[in-house]
Amino acid sequence: MTPQDALLAACMLHLGFQVVVTLLVYPGLVAVTPDRWPEVHAAHTRRIGPIVVVVYGALVVSAVLVVASDPTAAQVVAVVSSATAITITATVAGPAHGRLSPDRPDPVLRRLVVSDRVRLGVAVVGAVAATLATMAT
Repeated sequence: MTPQDALLAACMLHLGFQVVVTLLVYPGLVAVTPDRWPEVHAAHTRRIGPIVVVVYGALVVSAVLVVASDPTAAQVVAVVSSATAITITATVAGPAHGRLSPDRPDPVLRRLVVSDRVRLGVAVVGAVAATLATMAT
């Protein structure tokens, strides 16, 4: 597998993951009643953690391979988009999860949902850029 193929695969994996999180996971969390929040959120955290490690790990490894192989402009866009998603997760979404409260409306929950939509946007950009890079060769 070439670095370009690895980047495309990782970006598509990331996009699929992000679509599931945005369309299924977060709406489910938003709908949780306050009395069930601690249990449901703890289960979410246990389940999603290993998946995040795999998806973001694939992004990092593929990005390193591409950067080391004289990347095209489209590949750079895919790498930067992936790095943006990881950064938003590390600086906004991850810390927000630790501050979530079972009380509604929760401004932290709104911030989390907005950051999730931004991550979906950059995942789309990354997947499109990686696809264009692959098509150009």
